[in-house]
Amino acid sequence: MTSLMALAAPAPEAQQADTQARQVIDDSGRSVSLSGKPRRIADAWYAHHVLLMTLGAGDRVVATVNHARSQPWMFRLLPSLNHALSVDATAFNVENLLAERVDLVFTSASDPQARAYEQAGLPVMRMGFTDLPGLQHSLLATAQALGGARPFARAKAYNAYLDAELGRVGRKVAGLATEQRPRVLHINSINPLKVDGSDTLIDDWIKLAGGRNAAVGLKGNLQVVSAEQLLAWQPDVVIVAAGAGELKQAAQASLLAQLTAVQQRRVLRNPAGVFPWDRYGTEVALQIEWAAQQLHPDLFSDINMVQRTITFYQQFFDYTLSETDARRMLQGLP
Repeated sequence: MTSLMALAAPAPEAQQADTQARQVIDDSGRSVSLSGKPRRIADAWYAHHVLLMTLGAGDRVVATVNHARSQPWMFRLLPSLNHALSVDATAFNVENLLAERVDLVFTSASDPQARAYEQAGLPVMRMGFTDLPGLQHSLLATAQALGGARPFARAKAYNAYLDAELGRVGRKVAGLATEQRPRVLHINSINPLKVDGSDTLIDDWIKLAGGRNAAVGLKGNLQVVSAEQLLAWQPDVVIVAAGAGELKQAAQASLLAQLTAVQQRRVLRNPAGVFPWDRYGTEVALQIEWAAQQLHPDLFSDINMVQRTITFYQQFFDYTLSETDARRMLQGLP
């Protein structure tokens, strides 16, 4: 927690004049020189848009890798993205960024294009995390990069919210024995069949919600597996990403139909909002609550996920959801 505490309050540089240079440490440990409050941002990491929106800076994005067809809720809540420069995949043309007068680029930590942006004179923040403390750290680092008091206040408010939710859920599942924690398999893609293993944010929220990751021996995100491997794991619960499709559409659907979770109707569709709740955005705070209620309905019967969703979007996205909208998100619908 030391690094989080170090970022928890605005550093002296954050309070200096907008024109004065300051050094910000990104998630890769690099020191990035910035001045002022960047107003024109290119974001080359799909999930990081959600962090910017949480910090009240989504409207600063002038170049995006997201699209309305894949993230319809994101574009509904932030319609300015419809006017942003957009690309397929994650590589921007450097000349286009310069023409857009971009003054800060966010990339994923492993993006090979980051070096090209730097060579063109653009400051680059490389971002990435694999657990919830990493998310909190990344949010604070992003707030530092944005400059000013408002992003810091919002980052601290979100981190406090997440800590409170983790405490509340954690206290309820703390007494569960291992055999009371369902083996959960998270499927991100049906064709090809891809699942999420250890050392991922997905593994983190499964455990925090009172489950066990059924993908034993598998490490990392989006790992290709066979239907036979799923039968060997034999999960108690299968959670399918909102955009993954149906198990009956799988190339080996007849084998997947033999899963106990399928036969016992324990296949769940994951919610999705501004970004899929199960992946690397701030909506993971809602994901933990949702997953805990799905895995342990008796322990979490007091949670009204529709109201929790409405409250969360008002507080962290400044957007008023209708009950219909909230229910569609909870069903993984666009």
